[in-house]
Amino acid sequence: MRPNRPVTAILCAAALALTAAACGPGDDEAGGDAKPTVAQASPVPGSGGLKIPDQLKDKLKEHGIDMEKWKGGAWKNWKKEDWLREAGDYINPIIEGLWDSDRMRDAEQPKQPAVDPDAGKDQGVTDPTPAAVTAKAANPPYHQSVPSSGKVFFDGPEGSMVCSATVVKDPAHPGKSNMVWTAGHCVHAGKAGGWYRNIAFVPSYNNAGKPTAQLKGAPREQVAPYGVWWSDWAQTSDQWIATGGPTGGAGAPFDFAVLHVTPEQGGGKSLEETVGSALPVEFNAPAVPKVASITATGYPAATPFDGQKAYQCTDKPGRLSLNANDPVMYRIGCTMTGGASGGGWVAAGADGKPALVSNTSIGPSKAGWLAGPRLGPEAKGVFDAVSGKFK
Repeated sequence: MRPNRPVTAILCAAALALTAAACGPGDDEAGGDAKPTVAQASPVPGSGGLKIPDQLKDKLKEHGIDMEKWKGGAWKNWKKEDWLREAGDYINPIIEGLWDSDRMRDAEQPKQPAVDPDAGKDQGVTDPTPAAVTAKAANPPYHQSVPSSGKVFFDGPEGSMVCSATVVKDPAHPGKSNMVWTAGHCVHAGKAGGWYRNIAFVPSYNNAGKPTAQLKGAPREQVAPYGVWWSDWAQTSDQWIATGGPTGGAGAPFDFAVLHVTPEQGGGKSLEETVGSALPVEFNAPAVPKVASITATGYPAATPFDGQKAYQCTDKPGRLSLNANDPVMYRIGCTMTGGASGGGWVAAGADGKPALVSNTSIGPSKAGWLAGPRLGPEAKGVFDAVSGKFK
């Protein structure tokens, strides 16, 4: 995480030092750089198993990307002039075996964020800071207790990073959705960067809730019992791409993204069929004061958590406004930390049934609350675009 800056690129949720990103590998010492740092170098397993559709090959050639060099490690080139950032520039070829169990585990060792006690104060309508709600461990197996939840893994300039995410329903493919909801900062660096790489979703990560010590060297089927699903398309808001940043909560009211995924090993079943669950997305949720309760789910990785287990917080939301001209955000008391970014927020939908109404976006460096965007027309536009692309 970035040093001495108020809002970090990792949702390692003090007094309003807003964090907006994912957790990445680093040492266990507090302070220091807020960005994820490069973990111990490891080979790219199975790099020979790169699957490249013809359409994607053409796209890569258009951007001057040589696939042989890419699979040999050229994807690690993060020169700004080569870092694709526009909405239509998303590419994410599958590299079989890249996300093995150890690489997944090592992608979540965040550092502590900096503190800015003034961030978010006196801007628009903001309710009093909520009392901290202690995050409770979800009951394993997660496939039964939180079947739509999982983790997103991806690579950025400083190393491997991690977020949380949710399987959501696709109206274009009833009962057969391949769509996943997460935070914008889990797929795109915002104003100063571009699309992250090697983005993959693992539903019910560490389904049995085993401790970290038991996961070292574990077979991938143990930590990813329902497979590794690569994002063949991702979309976030234009506002996040244009204004999003790791400090100050910039772009946070529009910090959402939708992934379309495909199984690394192929197969005929959709993600929804595979996990047996998906949540509808509610784009017309009641105003914040009218929402009785919201439950946030995620895999927090910053101390005192280790990123290997799912946790939840339930609270009545309040309002947080970072800019009077931007939509108000939901805010709940919650002690979840880095790695929880992108995790789904669930409340009763218009029909009274559970629906996704937000995702974890930002929080203070001293964990006590989380905030997420209220999903409106911009979010629906992103969602509809991804759904429509794969009709």
